This record gives sequence, structure tokens and C-alpha cells, in this order.
Amino acid sequence: MRQNPVYSREMKVSARSPRFPLILSLFNGILCLAALINMYSVVLRVRTNATIQYSSFMDIYEFVTAIEFILLMFIVPAVTAASISGERERQTLDLMLTTQMTAAQIVTGKLMGALSSLFVLILSSFPAVAMVFVYGGITWWDALSLIFCYVAVAFMAGSLGIFFSSVFRRSTVSTAVTYGTLIAFVAGTYFINRFALSMSAANLDQTIAVYAMEAPAIRASSGGAFYLFLMNPAFTFMAVIGNQAGRSTSFASVCSYFGMENTGFVMEHWVLLSVLLQLAAGALLLWEAVQFLEPVKKKGKRKNKRMRHTF
Repeated sequence: MRQNPVYSREMKVSARSPRFPLILSLFNGILCLAALINMYSVVLRVRTNATIQYSSFMDIYEFVTAIEFILLMFIVPAVTAASISGERERQTLDLMLTTQMTAAQIVTGKLMGALSSLFVLILSSFPAVAMVFVYGGITWWDALSLIFCYVAVAFMAGSLGIFFSSVFRRSTVSTAVTYGTLIAFVAGTYFINRFALSMSAANLDQTIAVYAMEAPAIRASSGGAFYLFLMNPAFTFMAVIGNQAGRSTSFASVCSYFGMENTGFVMEHWVLLSVLLQLAAGALLLWEAVQFLEPVKKKGKRKNKRMRHTF
């Protein structure tokens, strides 16, 4: 099987550059420091009152995994949003488009190079996350589901960065738009649901006031806007961690807050459907990036043929 040339080049550049080892050291350093600080607080509590609260180790797990998720959300756009636009700024994209490589090979090679580095980050952080295994509470299946959630988030955010990098000519613009879109996915869906919940509560209060009714058993809810959370990577991560740790931040509690019943096929398979939907959205963004580069490649080929005929 022939290896993608863009992917091979990205791996060679990443291996020779000191940038990735620095990111790897900082990423794992922050995670290990957070885990050790929380571990020290647990040991200090044991010295003070001679009791061990095993729930504190779950707090460490939630804290470390949340930091890792936030770091991934910040690192992925920085890595992918300048991949194609950076080639355009260095005036090397036209040369790549005039070769025998297809636009799909260029896009997938750039994404595979970024995801390979991110996958190394995820695997290298596993010892810090696995500290809780010493005291129990988390199974190997929970750890694998967490890694699967990280990979899905990285794929979606990476595809988003690749898409905007192919659309915009400047890396600064594509990076800013990528971050803005991720913020819209995370914060925008939440505020839409809060607005829908407020409107539902206002309509319910108005109905009670007009008809002088007693407060009905029906509660205010965000309605169909709640399903926008399927595209929210932060909500998917919270559902995974909440179900594993059994905290008040579990999926059932969030459903109750927005007035939704935790029943039905979508609700019962929320994490799986959310991950699959985000993967599908990432694949669609990659396809759109390929379609955006395809006319440029055809134009470059025609220009290359004219130059050959001239000589």
C-alpha cells in the first residue's frame, strides 16, 4: 500500500522539529503537575484527620481529564488551522497542486499528520489519567471510552481547522475562525438551550396567569434545542465523565435541568450518537475542503500544461 506523501513529509518534519517534543513535555507536565497537586492534597487530608476519602481520587480523575480535554481543544486548532493556509503563505501549495497528488491526498495527509501527533499526546497522558486505577472506581472500558471521546473531538476539531485553512488564505484568519466556531459549538448551544428554557418558562407562567390555573405538572423545557448538544464536544465529554464518576454533573442531571426526560433511544445512546455525529460532521468538512481545493488543483494543472507546451 502506497503511503500518503504529504503524511510522510509531515511526520519527518514533526520528528526533526523541536516543537512537538516541547508541546509533549508541556502537555504532560501540566497534567502530571495537576495530578500530583491533587494527590498531595489527599495525602495531606489523611495526615490531618486520619481518614481516606476515596471519592477524592475520582476528583483527581475528573480534574485531570478535564484539563486534558481543554488542552486538546486549544491545541488542535493551532495545529490544523494553519496546515493548508501555511503552505499557501509559503507559496508551496501551488507546487503541491501541480503534482500527481490529488486534493484528497493533500487534505487527508495534513489531517493524518496532525492527528498522529495528537494521538501520541493522548496516549502519553494515559499514565497521569491512570493514577486512579490504583484506588479503583474506573475500569479499562471507561478509559477506552474516554480515549474514544478524545479521538472524536480531535477529529472534528482537526477537520474544522483543515476546512477553514483551505478556505482562507491567512493562517491567522483561519485560526481565529476555527476557534470562534468551536466556541460557538460549545457555548452557543448552551446559550440557545438557556434561551429556549427561559422562553418555555415565560410561556408557561403566562398561561397560568391568563387562565388563573394552578401550577401544572408540566415543567418548562428547552425542547428540540436540547438535541443541539449532540454537536457539543464539551457536553459529550461531560456526559462520559459524569456517567463514569456518578456525579451530579451526570447526563441525567443535565436532562432534568433543561426539562428533558432521560428516556428514549437518543437519550439512552447519547454518547455513541453524539460521537458518530461529530465524526460524520468532521468527514463532511474534509469533503468540503477537498471540493474547495479541487478547482485550484485543476487550474494549476492547466497552467502547468501550458508551461510545458511553451517550452
